[in-house]
Amino acid sequence: MNKRRQRIMLLVLILIIAGFVALSVLVIAYPEMALDIRLSKDIQQHQNPFIDGVMLLISTPGYMPESVIIVPVTALLFFLFKYKKAAGFILLTGVSGLISTIVKALINRPRPSDGLVRVILKTTQQSFPSGHVLFYVAFFGLLIVLMLQLEGISKWIKYPVLFISLFLILSIPISRIYMGAHWFTDVLGGFMLGILYLYLLSWLYLRKPADKQEAPVAETK
Repeated sequence: MNKRRQRIMLLVLILIIAGFVALSVLVIAYPEMALDIRLSKDIQQHQNPFIDGVMLLISTPGYMPESVIIVPVTALLFFLFKYKKAAGFILLTGVSGLISTIVKALINRPRPSDGLVRVILKTTQQSFPSGHVLFYVAFFGLLIVLMLQLEGISKWIKYPVLFISLFLILSIPISRIYMGAHWFTDVLGGFMLGILYLYLLSWLYLRKPADKQEAPVAETK
């Protein structure tokens, strides 16, 4: 059964990689697709200052310098509570920014323009894939993995972190499209890359059974 799950997981990973490659080729050939424009207009059709503020708030952890601050600060918290291995892997989620920058430069897709959609906050980097989505899936996804695996964490910390992390992962694609920062295909590409990187980090972290027992203080009797 274990080998069967491994084969299924391998197949899923291959499909995600193939899907990302195909999506990359598609956006290079068609930088402005009717489907992307249609979905952006559908998401942006209900606009008001309150929703603008909420969507900006959701995206804020992925901007600079917030994203550069949140990773080491979170890693430091894990380290101070003796979760040293977890702290190291949290730091590795910061590599998602480098991955995003490299792929963006290779694909070189322009951002959505004011002539096609409403752009709330202009950005300078290329559009594909969404670095926000990639970072959120990697960083907050790893937080979910850690909350489920690490022992000794209070439920008053664990459940809020799980809820907030899941909410941000699910809402960031909508936020980026609503703000006119990305197309649907951009956030889809970011999600695919994020899943691949999160899987790599999770596999490296969980490959030793003893990892689950990492605890801040050794219990004595």
